[in-house]
Amino acid sequence: MGWDGALLLWCAAWGAVALAGTARSLAGVTKAQRTVRLAGRIERVGEVRHGASRIGGIPVTVSWREPDTGREVVVPGDDGRGETLTAAWAGREIGVSHPPGRPDGHRFANAPEPPSRGLGWPAFAAFLVYAGLVALAAIHWAWPWALVGGAGPWALSGLWYLPETVRDRRAKRERLAAMDAVPGRIVAVLRDVRVDEDDGSTHTTLTPVVVFTTRDGTEVTAHCTAHLADPGRARGREVTVHHTPADPAEFTLDPAADRRSWGWDLAVHVAAVVLLAATAAAGAVLLAR
Repeated sequence: MGWDGALLLWCAAWGAVALAGTARSLAGVTKAQRTVRLAGRIERVGEVRHGASRIGGIPVTVSWREPDTGREVVVPGDDGRGETLTAAWAGREIGVSHPPGRPDGHRFANAPEPPSRGLGWPAFAAFLVYAGLVALAAIHWAWPWALVGGAGPWALSGLWYLPETVRDRRAKRERLAAMDAVPGRIVAVLRDVRVDEDDGSTHTTLTPVVVFTTRDGTEVTAHCTAHLADPGRARGREVTVHHTPADPAEFTLDPAADRRSWGWDLAVHVAAVVLLAATAAAGAVLLAR
């Protein structure tokens, strides 16, 4: 089988996957559509153990009410299922999801999750079909089709999201200017060690945990992963926490560094769009000759 046959088989296989996934979504039978999604509430925040793993996030007790039975469920949330809870305080609303009729299979998220149509995998399969078609066009007609078909859609996508990126950066700067500054303390440093199976080397991840109290008296426990020097020896260190009054989970220890970082993010976005557009344009010029 030559390249043509292999690429056609690739496109047919992934096209079938995309169609089957889309049909399941239209029928409402995907796993994401059947999953029960609701809002839970943190009742208590436990003590973070120094040196423990960050898996499972901050130990909390979460409650929610089952929509079908009205029964209240109260469970601990430090078992490592779902997202890592990176910020917690009593009364915080988080996301809870579980299979139908199985609240014991719950998973937590840092925020309530909207309903999903389960189109993630079908969309990925469609992308693979598109990649196969671009490769087929480059082989059959001319290699510049790879430049046009590969870089063009990404450039259009980046251009489409550029205004949203600018608005998001402006909103972040406004929230940063309105943040409250309160004292905080690093109460623990979490430690995770991963061993590389290929060469046997070890990689250690340190996650400091900060506790601070907002001006309205809410005690917040959160992972602090940025702008902290020498995190391995940070336990007991006093810090100043700048947080958004409406959402204490949005905080920083260094507002100036965040402002610079957001500026670089925007610059990288613009540079990527320009580079992709130039690549697609070069391919189009070569095809026009």
